[in-house]
Amino acid sequence: DFEASFIRLIDKVTNGSRIEINQTGTTLYYQPGLLYGGSLEHDCSPSRGIGYYLESLLCLAPFMKHPLKIVLRGVTNDQVDPSVDVLKATALPLLKKFGIDGESLEIKINRRGMPPKGGGEILFACPVRKVLRPIQFTDPGKIKRIRGTAYSVRVSPQMANRMVESARGILNKFLPDIYIYTDHMKGVNSGKSPGFGMCLTAETINGTILSAELASNPQGQGAAVLPEELGQNCAKLLLEEIYRGGCVDSTNQSLALLLMTLGQRDVSKVLLGPLSPYTIEFLRHLRSFFQIMFKIETKTAEEEHMGGEKVLMTCVGIGFSNLSKTIR
Repeated sequence: DFEASFIRLIDKVTNGSRIEINQTGTTLYYQPGLLYGGSLEHDCSPSRGIGYYLESLLCLAPFMKHPLKIVLRGVTNDQVDPSVDVLKATALPLLKKFGIDGESLEIKINRRGMPPKGGGEILFACPVRKVLRPIQFTDPGKIKRIRGTAYSVRVSPQMANRMVESARGILNKFLPDIYIYTDHMKGVNSGKSPGFGMCLTAETINGTILSAELASNPQGQGAAVLPEELGQNCAKLLLEEIYRGGCVDSTNQSLALLLMTLGQRDVSKVLLGPLSPYTIEFLRHLRSFFQIMFKIETKTAEEEHMGGEKVLMTCVGIGFSNLSKTIR
């Protein structure tokens, strides 16, 4: 269901794609078209979060013919996919590092939607670029501040404050500069299901952003979660992510590697924490599609003086340039 919705979304952003699926739905024949872009709307399936769709759009958006401006409707925050908040806080600064920036790069949350019914709405806009610049991003730097959002929809607004208090209880031991916004959406902006959760981001002096998030159990599934516990666990997850370290957090590893691959014929380096299973599979796909191999050097915790093992990824871009971008 959500996969069919994803295929429809890909069909919307491209021009001239041929997609055939057999009766049993086990094989998919796909002939890609041109990435077209433009202003679009799409209703995502409520069984997966908008993050699932947005992740792949982030990979494609810079290479469209026209700047992409798309309204996605569905579940903004769930327990499976990276939420829109996290992608807004981490993926956008990452795109800026590669030279995809400007006022038209934004993710805006108009309405929140929690599972199972959804009802959220976001706007994603991204400019097009002809070439990407290579990056040397090997020193994450020390953490200077923590920001976050605690949101609650269709529950008491106090829930958000309770989460903030318990998260600060843990994080205040490490640094004073912590600010967690509370976001309580009312009325039509709160979607169709009750729920709450929080998203925390830690920013370093060199502009690295690491994030963690948690959401409450969907209505009617699993035991009720105490907001205090959720706040504490979210803070612990953020500390775990900081321990893993690297210049890109674990949700955006694959996006960074893809943009490095598609860069100019120049060397790009990035320092990552331990590779997630998804990233490892993704590297295999990069090898089969682009015939590109990364040089992978492991840095032990002793060399780096902190956190878990790090991996230094180096590659030479394939020199991809966006041929469909209209020249004005």
